[in-house]
This record gives sequence, structure tokens and C-alpha cells, in this order.
Amino acid sequence: MFRERRPMYNILIVKRPIVSQNRSLNYLPLRVFSLLLSLSTNFPASAILISSAGPEKIKPYLRRSKGLPLHPNFSLSGEVPEVPVVSTKSGLLFERRLIETHISDYGKCPVTGEPLTIDDIVPIKTGKVIKPKLLHTASIPGLLGTFQNEWDGLMLSNFALEQQLHTARQELSHALYQHDSACRVIARLKKERDEARQLLAEVERHIPAAPEAVTANAPLSNGKRAAGDEETGPDAKKLCPGISADIITELTDCNAALSQKRKKRQIPETLASIDALGRFTQLSSHPLHKTKPGICSMDILYSKDVIATGGVDATAVIFDRPSGQILSTLTGHSKKVTSVKFVGDSDLVLTASADKTVRVWRDSGDGQYACGHTLNDHSEEVRAVTVHATNKYFVSASLDSTWCFYDLSSGLCLAKGYSGATRRGRTLILSDAGFSAYAYITVADDSEKVDYTAAAFHPDGLILGTGTSQSVVKIWDVKSQANVARFDGHTGEVTSISFSENGYFLATAAEDGVKLWDLRKLRNFRSFSSADANSVEFDPSGSYLGIAASDIRLYQTASVKAEWNLIKTLPDLSGTGKATCVKFGPDAQYVAVGSMDRNLRIFGLPGDEKANADDDSAQDS
Repeated sequence: MFRERRPMYNILIVKRPIVSQNRSLNYLPLRVFSLLLSLSTNFPASAILISSAGPEKIKPYLRRSKGLPLHPNFSLSGEVPEVPVVSTKSGLLFERRLIETHISDYGKCPVTGEPLTIDDIVPIKTGKVIKPKLLHTASIPGLLGTFQNEWDGLMLSNFALEQQLHTARQELSHALYQHDSACRVIARLKKERDEARQLLAEVERHIPAAPEAVTANAPLSNGKRAAGDEETGPDAKKLCPGISADIITELTDCNAALSQKRKKRQIPETLASIDALGRFTQLSSHPLHKTKPGICSMDILYSKDVIATGGVDATAVIFDRPSGQILSTLTGHSKKVTSVKFVGDSDLVLTASADKTVRVWRDSGDGQYACGHTLNDHSEEVRAVTVHATNKYFVSASLDSTWCFYDLSSGLCLAKGYSGATRRGRTLILSDAGFSAYAYITVADDSEKVDYTAAAFHPDGLILGTGTSQSVVKIWDVKSQANVARFDGHTGEVTSISFSENGYFLATAAEDGVKLWDLRKLRNFRSFSSADANSVEFDPSGSYLGIAASDIRLYQTASVKAEWNLIKTLPDLSGTGKATCVKFGPDAQYVAVGSMDRNLRIFGLPGDEKANADDDSAQDS
């Protein structure tokens, strides 16, 4: 750079070509010198110019520029040294660590080649070294370029995320497809399982029943065809054997006997008085079932004071009220038990379920009940079962728009009633004596299609009442299987029906409350406003009526024209606001209530009050 080199002790960083190779640098004004120092912080590639002036000439400038940034560059690499030193022979600036290593290895200056020792280098004191800014961040085009690079990087990252999202969506779609396929396979397997169960049940019904499985008062020979001789119609569906003339005669004789006895009936002296019912309070609560909601249906075996309940947990529980103990739990249904009935005073129990089956249970002798028959004649949920007064036959009602008339001993469906359609089969032969013993029938209702939700036999046994989900109540003649009456007027599904003991009245419950019907004139003569009524029940003497809804109401029965007085309103203590069933105990000494909190509650008189009431009744008699 210079034609002549001298030992120098001071350096200055300036920009080429602002300062040329001029030895009169010591005459440079201070403001220019300061400007050059400040410019050296903003621009790279500065040149090192060695001042030819002596130390006494440059010191004033260095003193005046104290605090100004000084950024010397290393002579070899052009980088700002961390620990700068200057050679006293060449005036060049070096990084101390690097020049000391070079001198120890070669003993000469790396630039000029002159001999150089450690004593020939002098440290330079500088302020905090700040590296100069890069060129592309010091101008608008540079900043735009930086932003463009950042934007490109962001777009690449976004593209990668979109690819990952697309892959995740494909994997999710594949998983959902596999799940849907698995669900279809499971549904198909369940259908095949149900069909296999139905076929197995058909085979079981074809096997003759063992003698010990038959009730004492229900012989096998009732004039009907054997289960193995069942025939099918043109549509390959099973035809039900008709109700024989012998069965019709048996039903008619039962009706005559019960009607004659009813004319001489008297109210039992042990029947609870109206005053006693008015003082009923909760005596006990029993959690019989495992799940909430709990109890769907209930029945009482009056001769033994035993209560049977059907629950949402697919079980039926046999409960001994006096001891407060569970006698047996009937398991076998796969869905909730919608209806449960005792068969007279025997040890037989009927259960209907939402799994489309009806089961017949018998006490095996050790307090445990075994399933004797599983009946699969319905294709939808079975809502109700009701037992005929002979205790040899029963009817089931289902949401598949059919009801079935069964022989209890064999479990054979003798007649099947359809609504809204006529089923093909053999001709129904009518005569004054009844049906032919070999007639095959399918009962048909020519009115609109309805789904049966409730059923009950008249006390005399020749009339069957059914409730429907279409708010209609239908009355059937059991002998002819004909629909002889129809009651309209309810709103919503008919949930329960009950005939009075005198045979004159029918009570029906639905969403809009309870209605009373006169069976002699076939008209509604009274209504009770109990929203969402779930159960209605006459007591065995026909003196009281119970309604289960959001509370439990007990009424005194009367005639068509007389007022039916409200005796007592019992609160629903379940906290669910929904009592599902109500039953009067023997002689109306207590009221049993089932609710959706799985508890069976007993309402009655406390011990001391009951003793006083019994004394008063004895004195009155």
C-alpha cells in the first residue's frame, strides 16, 4: 500500500477511497476523522491506513475520539479481532492468539515476511467490539429480500403441514371405514345369532314338555294340535293352531262360574278403611335392582304376600315383603323386563322383555326359579303379559302389532292377532259350538295398524283389553277373537289398563291422564288429570283405584254418576318425578310403588296405628 514503511504506533480505520495514500493524515480535521470513525461502524471491508505521524501527532485525535466506536479489522482474515494487537515494525493489526501462534512457529510477520518477535507486538485497548451489520439488513432491498426468504420458508412450512394434514385425514378416513365395516359385521353376526336363538327356541318348543314342568291344573290335552304338527302357510310362516271347541267350552264355563260368584261377593271385613288409606305413609324402601332407572313393572302374589318386580337391568326380582328379603333373582333376558305376572297362586312367573321374548319361570323347590319356556313369537319388544282366570292361558302384547294367545303348559301359541293387515292361512270355521278342533287361524283386525303397549283380561275371562301406542284402546272377544269395541280419546301412548272387580269399569292410563270407561254403554264417564300417567290399578275388591304418575293418588271407587273421591296423594320420594307402577296389597293393607330410582317403596300404616285401625274395624263389625 505504501512506498515507504516506518514503525508506527497508531492506526485508524477509514474507508477507501475517502482517504487516499496521503501522509498528511495528521492534518485531517477532527470532525472528518470522527465521521470516518462513525462510518466504519456501518460499512464492511474497511482498509487499514497507517498514519505516518508520530505518536504525539495522533494522540490528540485519539483522545478527542474517546468513546467513539473503533472497529479495526484483522489484516489476514478481515474479521474484527477479539484481542487486537499491532506490530511495531509493520504497523499491521492482528488477532493476538493467532499472531502469537504464527510467531512461535515461523518467527516472522505473516504479511511482510520480516522477522518478528513477541516483543514487537503491542496490545491495543478498545471499547466493546460491535460487529458491523450485514449489508442486506441495512437497505430496503435487503430487507425485502430477507422478508421474501422468510415468506418462502413460511410457505414451505405451511405446505409441509398441509401434506401432513392430508395424510392424517386419509388415515382417519381409512380408520372410519374399518370401523363402519366392523359395525356391519357385528350387526350381521347379531342378526344371525338372534335367528339361531329363535330356531333353537322353536326346536325346544317341539320337544314334549316333561311331566314335572306342567302345572297341576293345566293338563296337556286341551284339544289342540301337538307342537310338532305345526304347519306353515303360503308365505312359509308358521300358522297357529286354533282355539279348540274344548278350550272355548272351558273358557265359557269359567266365565259362568265367576259371574255367579261375583253376584254373591261381599267386601271383606279386613279391607283397609278409607280413613286408614288417608293416613298411609312410607314404611320401607328396598333397592331391588342394580341400575337406574330401575323398576318397570310389578305384581303381587296375594296368598304369600310376595312381590315380583321387573327392571331395566334385564332381571326380575322375587321379594318377600314381610321379611324384607329377596327370595330369587330371575336372569336370562338381555334387555329390560317390561312386564311381570304371577300365575294365580302357583309358583309360576311370566316375564316379558324388550328382547322380544316371553319367559315362563317355575320354582325349582329350593327357592330358585328356572326358565321352563322361552317364547319367540314376536318380532319387536313385548310390552305386556296378562293371565287368564283359568290360570292355564295367557296373552302377550307387542310393538310388532300382534298379540299372542298361549297355552301355559306347553308354551304353544294358539292364536296370533294382527292389526292393519289380514294374514293368509286356513279358513276360520265358525259354528255355534265354536271353532273346529283342527282349524288353523290367524286373527286379523281390518282397522289401521297399531302397536300394542298394554293388555289385561276381564275378571270373567271372555274379554281382552289392549292399549296401543296410537292412543286407542281395543276390546276383544276371546271366543271369536273379534274386535268388539274401540275407545278413542287419549293423547299419547296408552301405558296401562285395568278392569274393576265388578266387571263394569275399565281404567286406562296415558300421557294425558287416566280415563274411566263404562263397559255397559261403551263410553267414557270420568277423567283424572295426571300428566304422564304410567300405571293405573284397581284393588282386588274393586273398592279403590291407584294412579302412578309424578305422584301416587288413591281414589275411592263409586258408580258412574257418583263422585270418585281422592283419598290420599302420596309423594314420589324417588326424586325422579316418575312412579312407574302401583299395586294394592292384600285387603289394601299397603300400597307398593315402583319407580325409576330402582327402589320398591311400601306405603301403609305404622305398627301402632295399624293395630288401632284393626281394633276400630273389629268394633265396627
